[in-house]
Parts: sequence; C-alpha cells; structure tokens
Amino acid sequence: MPNTDEYIGVVISDVARLLRTEFDRRVRRLGITRAQWLVLTRLHRRPGASLSELAEMMEVEKATAGRMIDRLVANGWVERRTQRDDRRVKRVYLTADAERVHKRIWRVAEATVDAALGDLSGRESRQLMDLLQRIKATLVSANGGEAGRKAAAGAAGKQAADRHNGRIVP
Repeated sequence: MPNTDEYIGVVISDVARLLRTEFDRRVRRLGITRAQWLVLTRLHRRPGASLSELAEMMEVEKATAGRMIDRLVANGWVERRTQRDDRRVKRVYLTADAERVHKRIWRVAEATVDAALGDLSGRESRQLMDLLQRIKATLVSANGGEAGRKAAAGAAGKQAADRHNGRIVP
C-alpha cells in the first residue's frame, strides 16, 4: 500500500482543505461565514440565478439554499426579484453592499493564494495552473452528460475570473 502522504489525490485534497481553512480564518474578520461567502461568490459570477440554480451551484438542497438566501436578504446582502415572464420564479441578485463585501473577500482570496504559492516562481505557478486546468478538463470530459456540459460551459466562463496572475483563487 502506498504512502498516502505521497498520493496525489490526498495531496490535492489536503491543499484545498488548507487553503479553505486559511481563507476562512482571514475572512472571519469581515464577519462572514463560509456559506455566506460561497453564496456571494456564486451570485457575483452568475447574477440573477434562480434558487434552484444556486442550490445546484452550491451542491446543496433547494431548502438549504433558500434558508441561506433568507439570511442574506435579512442582512441586506441579496434581493429576490420576480422573473418577468414567470412570476413563480425568483431571481437572486447581490446588493451594492454585498458587491463591496465581495471585493473585500476577493482581495483576501488573492492574498491567501499569493501566500500559499509564495515559494513558487511565476513560471512554476503558471505551470501548476496549466496542469490543474488540464486535469479539470479531463474530469469534466469524463463526467459527460448534462453535468459535464454545464461544468465545461461554466469552466470556460469562470477561467478568467478564477485566475489572478496565473494563480488559482479559492
């Protein structure tokens, strides 16, 4: 049995977990929870998402997403708007306050990634990003079906947003 500390799946998982933990520690000073910053980030990328779409993006049940949105509405960070052609559908948008918070979160995310990649050269950082993008594309392609097409479409649109100076942002 191989040493799990040298198994790439474990290392990738550990790095992702450590990045999230460090990011959470830094963001806590802003008075925001992980669930809240995840919603803000998803809505910043996709303004006007429906509750169902948001639940799918967050990989949670619709009721869970609804409770998150209720809390964010109460905090004045998001608003629900009725879709014009179907009044049953509510679209969710960030408020101006939430956009300001998102900018602050983004600066924290960039600083967190910069610190994590601090020992890498610019070339190494770009190479890491390129390799991870290839792995992601392979997994999206292997996934196939509707989920694969949605992930591929989302990956293409988010690639520029997720990249800063060749670095991955949480």
